[in-house]
Amino acid sequence: MDRILNRILRQVIGRVVNKGIDAGIDHATRGRNGAAPNTEQRGQARGAVRQARGAMRMFRRIGRM
Repeated sequence: MDRILNRILRQVIGRVVNKGIDAGIDHATRGRNGAAPNTEQRGQARGAVRQARGAMRMFRRIGRM
């Protein structure tokens, strides 16, 4: 029972953290005038996030060895 609860909580917390990261990046990429980021900026930011997450996964795998 503990494993099932732990697995569900990890998924929920992961989704919440990802939404928070996306919201923070959107807020940080706004220009000085406070305009919402255009699609190109948003795509670049999300690409950077994907790359950072991939690097974190790789380092975790290396750390297990």
